[in-house]
Amino acid sequence: MVLMDVLSVRNVYSDAEKAKDKKAALGVDIELENFTDEPINALDLIDDLDDLSKETKESFLKVGVDAKEENRAGSFLQVDQTNIFTNNSISDSIELMNIGVALDKYSWLEDYVWNIVKPDTDKYTAKAALREEKDGINSGYFVRSLPGTKEVFPVQACMFISDESVLQTAHNIIIAEENSELHLITGCATGDDISSAMHVGVSEIYLKPGSKITFTMVHNWAEQVEVRPRTSIHIGDNATYINNYILASPVRSLQSYPTAYCNGKNSRAIFQSIQGGVKDSIIDMGSRVILNGEGARGEVISRAVAQDESQIYARGHLAGNVPTVKGHLECHGLVLSDDSFIYAVPELEASSANLEMSHEAAVGKISEDEINYLTSRGIAEEDAESMIVRGFLNMDITGLPDELAQHTQNMIDMTLDGM
Repeated sequence: MVLMDVLSVRNVYSDAEKAKDKKAALGVDIELENFTDEPINALDLIDDLDDLSKETKESFLKVGVDAKEENRAGSFLQVDQTNIFTNNSISDSIELMNIGVALDKYSWLEDYVWNIVKPDTDKYTAKAALREEKDGINSGYFVRSLPGTKEVFPVQACMFISDESVLQTAHNIIIAEENSELHLITGCATGDDISSAMHVGVSEIYLKPGSKITFTMVHNWAEQVEVRPRTSIHIGDNATYINNYILASPVRSLQSYPTAYCNGKNSRAIFQSIQGGVKDSIIDMGSRVILNGEGARGEVISRAVAQDESQIYARGHLAGNVPTVKGHLECHGLVLSDDSFIYAVPELEASSANLEMSHEAAVGKISEDEINYLTSRGIAEEDAESMIVRGFLNMDITGLPDELAQHTQNMIDMTLDGM
């Protein structure tokens, strides 16, 4: 490593040290001291995902991770802080490995690390950065699609928490090289007996000119898990990023606001999210698209359902900074109980003439007419409500190959089961 690289790394961790007590701008503040920093005795390295217990494999399947690896381009599994399984031998189009292994292999990768997500963003990013520096923990994955390749099947990655009071961190780097196509399914889950844990996932995603990434994330955490993803995306000329996010299981709190920078000419970003608030979950979820490139496009579409005593903050932000860009923001919410809460926050920001941006937001309750229509045809009221909610949350997942789109819809159906 040359001197400049060493100084740059030192600056990263110096910035993180200064931010280790910095509260996030949004979301419930979490005391990191409530979670353990001690090494966790994770599962041993495994040779095959099928070696896992039946219960674990069933948990993985709910978040889109298939232990049989059928129709997959690769697999990555992290349990607590340990990468216990990687299969990068399925596809010739994809590179997949632990981020620490990748940093040892590629010196140029340093230019992508802590570049579009800054370590001093808040105390959660600072924690992930300081773990890398102080503890030598390089958790997370590196995925790269090779130039000109178009892999149809997705890479699957799973972040799993197996032990009590774990603070799991991961730093992921995803790169789609020029004119390549990459699909990812990331599933996050915990063991059934976990009553308290925290996950901090930092993801930096880069799309080179002419590339495309679809990123589908399914969260199935335990009820008392605190979740703080931190994601930024850089999109080049004629590149397209599509993000699908699904949450319908209880979680103590979630705060996430991924930001896509459409810096390239005719670049495009699409965020689609399904959020189900149950029990006393506090969910602060949004998506932001910064339109900096000529002809750039951005879409933010969300569906939120709050029941029991849950609170949902549904945010969306489109910023048009140059002429000829277009953006649309859409947020629809259903409130199913008097004790639940939805706060929709749509933002449009125009810093140039000759652009088009629009938004629509609506929050309400289930229509009595719809309930009466279904019950008049012999459907029980509870079943009628469930049918309406599932129909409301049913979203047309765009930009995926047919088989992957069907698989994603199946994941949505499993995740929403019982709502």
